[in-house]
Amino acid sequence: MPAQPDNSAVPAIEVRDLVKTYGGITAVSRVNFAVARGEIVGFLGPNGAGKSTTMRILTGCMPATSGYAAVCGLSVAAQSEEVKRRIGYMPENNPLPEDMRVSEYLHYRGRLKEISRKKLGPRLDEVLERCDLKRVRHRIIGTLSKGYRQRVGIAECILAEPPVIIMDEPTIGLDPRQILIVRDLIASLRGRMAVVISSHILPEIEMTCDRVLIINQGRIVAQGTPDQLRRDLLGGARYELELAGPDAGLATLLAGIEPTLKISAAHAPGDDGFRRLTLTTTSTTELGEPLWRALTAGGGRRLRGLTRIRPSLEEVFLAATGQNWDAERKAS
Repeated sequence: MPAQPDNSAVPAIEVRDLVKTYGGITAVSRVNFAVARGEIVGFLGPNGAGKSTTMRILTGCMPATSGYAAVCGLSVAAQSEEVKRRIGYMPENNPLPEDMRVSEYLHYRGRLKEISRKKLGPRLDEVLERCDLKRVRHRIIGTLSKGYRQRVGIAECILAEPPVIIMDEPTIGLDPRQILIVRDLIASLRGRMAVVISSHILPEIEMTCDRVLIINQGRIVAQGTPDQLRRDLLGGARYELELAGPDAGLATLLAGIEPTLKISAAHAPGDDGFRRLTLTTTSTTELGEPLWRALTAGGGRRLRGLTRIRPSLEEVFLAATGQNWDAERKAS
């Protein structure tokens, strides 16, 4: 079948009713999602949820049992060689050659990716600059730190400027400075390449990705922006106050602002008379300004602080999967 031309209206990745079974065990069960061109998407799930299996199917490393997967409009099953030309893939344990120099390895990979000799030199310089690898371009890969090795893997991913990048745990084992460099590098791809990132570091996913897919027991159980998932899965809102003054009439005052607004936790007053209160409500309406006006309008109360607390992505994950994320992370 001849390759279809890329069309900007076609999703970078499209998956419909994807199924993968192993000896009667279903690893991926009727998974559906799409990734737009230039979008950065986080792929989350407990160990064994089906993340790696889905990624291997998308990269053409493994056949699906049934369903449809396409990259840039090309069927992964029917046009796997064309699909592989459009994907940069970085597995979790990237098998880099220990005895090659950085520039030597990237040149070798560039030729395998069919980059012409004329274009390869300038492109190598550009990628080495973008990945902050120029200072180690002549170093043996086996002598590099974990952070530099991860950047070599990312450089290889983006070398041929594929429209789709798939990365499995790109920041695992890195120190905070290295994570920041890799995060900025991934963010710089936004709008230029579609990027799918699988990671156990939830704050990194939230800071880097436009949208999140959560898979559990082989099924997509939630997808959307972090804020959409907070609203859909957790609903309501939490507020923390630092308040001094009488308790009498406080519950009535809160109910007058929003009937579901209640005090869920209260700490004893400090020496200065202020105590911390946590308020919860099922309403998604912003109540900060009405709270501030009501609590400072008299009644002998003084308000020193008012904050709306956004649930973390970890709380969203737990709501979607019912899993203990800390236990899963330690087991990985």
